[in-house]
Amino acid sequence: MTVFEVWAPEKNVRLVVDGQEHEMEAADGGWWRLELPAGTDYGFLLPDQDKPLPDPRSPWQPDGVHGLSRVYDHDAFTWTDQAWTGRQLPGSVLYELHIGTFTPEGTFDAAIEKLDHLVDLGVDLVELLPVNAFNGTYNWGYDGVCWYAPHEAYGGPDGLKRFVDAAHAKGLGVVLDVVYNHFGPSGAYAPMFAPYLSAGSNTWGSSLNLDGPDSDTVRRYIADSVLMWLRDYHVDGLRLDAVHALHDEGAVHLLEMLAAEVESLSAHVRRPLTLIAESDLNDAKLITPREGGGYGLHAQWDDDVHHALHALLTGERQGYYGDFGSLDCLRTVLEGAFFHAGTWSSFRGRRHGRPVDRQRTAGHRFVAFLQNHDQIGNRAIGDRLTAILSPGLLKVGATLLLTSPFTPMLFMGEEWAASSPWQFFTSHPEPELAAAVQTGRRREFARHGWAEADVPDPQDPATFERSKLDWSEPGKPGHAEILELYKKLIAVRRSVPDLTDPWLHDVEVWHGDQHVVIRRGSYVVAANLAGVEQTVSVRSPARSVLLATEPGVVVQRDRLVLPAESAVVVAVR
Repeated sequence: MTVFEVWAPEKNVRLVVDGQEHEMEAADGGWWRLELPAGTDYGFLLPDQDKPLPDPRSPWQPDGVHGLSRVYDHDAFTWTDQAWTGRQLPGSVLYELHIGTFTPEGTFDAAIEKLDHLVDLGVDLVELLPVNAFNGTYNWGYDGVCWYAPHEAYGGPDGLKRFVDAAHAKGLGVVLDVVYNHFGPSGAYAPMFAPYLSAGSNTWGSSLNLDGPDSDTVRRYIADSVLMWLRDYHVDGLRLDAVHALHDEGAVHLLEMLAAEVESLSAHVRRPLTLIAESDLNDAKLITPREGGGYGLHAQWDDDVHHALHALLTGERQGYYGDFGSLDCLRTVLEGAFFHAGTWSSFRGRRHGRPVDRQRTAGHRFVAFLQNHDQIGNRAIGDRLTAILSPGLLKVGATLLLTSPFTPMLFMGEEWAASSPWQFFTSHPEPELAAAVQTGRRREFARHGWAEADVPDPQDPATFERSKLDWSEPGKPGHAEILELYKKLIAVRRSVPDLTDPWLHDVEVWHGDQHVVIRRGSYVVAANLAGVEQTVSVRSPARSVLLATEPGVVVQRDRLVLPAESAVVVAVR
């Protein structure tokens, strides 16, 4: 028997299954239910519609977000990961990738074939950009509308399960990026059934109804999606997109509710389950345990670390980089996670953030990165650091990131200095929506000083194709050297306890003219950002050099002579 149900208060709902129409039965709380002996493709008819609409909780959309839903049996998949015990976030290295551009084929199965590369690199957790169903064939994924259904072009529900199962077999955990702050502009049928949306809005569209009338069921809709990914797809964590856009004035914030329910599920499945927030708030309350009065999330993205490194290495100061770029700024974020911590933000025109308690808040709770999908893809031409920095400074940046007290995250291809850009691409089939996206993107960048003619057309298939990784590069000169450095850096980080120690109060940073030194227990990381050789004081006698990004480092007791644009990891007394 198959139970069909949908939440649609104050509406009469009929069910269409395999072309046959059925009256549904009203249940408590605005729900409609019907149990049938069988069923495959189905949809719901609302009073004002002549076409069946997909299920807001659809597990499978084989014909896209505008098509009928399909019944899916989670118990039918044969898992082989029974021995999997998970991966905890502390000590791990994350790797962010987009299924559609990670391989030429752009599918879960094709990505499986590249997992050995990630194992050899040394990463622990693979973070997938959103894979739930969205409008069109390819997209970044942040305009998803079916929050329970993996995108069919990637391989659908079974494809995602095959990927997770294969990753676990190779010792890799999987994190999914999920978006619960808005629905995409096309295919969002859930609000036609019930009050999923509030009167408010955010940057991307109407806000979710998290604290108004009928919000209990909306919150349940989100929580059940969260639990489904972790339980039914065996994923190890979720990255929650832009949680600052979740407007919730209830006594128990949605994020705290999710943290509590995920903790319960983790106890049941007996493996770590991680919730990582993307937040613009610079407020450690999100990652403070619930016992300490926080929301209880496990980590959050730390854009301040990115901005400090990016502005320092590139010299860029436009937009939100305006306050960043000094060595003092780098010292502040390496020692205290946030740069804006109750301080003036010129970009916002106000004070922003609050300080992190270095004694109580561990650095692993902050996910740090040199590059990610946003920081590359939201540049006009999607250019990576490869196109901006010298090889020497690329290596310096990698060293500072991978020896930091934070949880480092790499963006696909970064490890070999990929030359392919990662641009903003869409494939909306509706001409009006496509034109709106094209025009809006160009106007947005024009306001930031880029010529409209330089902005790639998001709807042009060539924009999508350009953004795919070139897997012939890792073995080529220049790229292979960077890849080898990333492998060595991750290996050193993993082998030296002082470099995985997340406690911020044990980090000490000092700097001089275009150089910086970070003390991590019995080890020192020193970087020369200048285009000439420099002598740098490490304040303690050096014992041995563990890693150097360039040859020619000279040890002079408590001083190091560093080649131009180089970094070194040294054991000290």
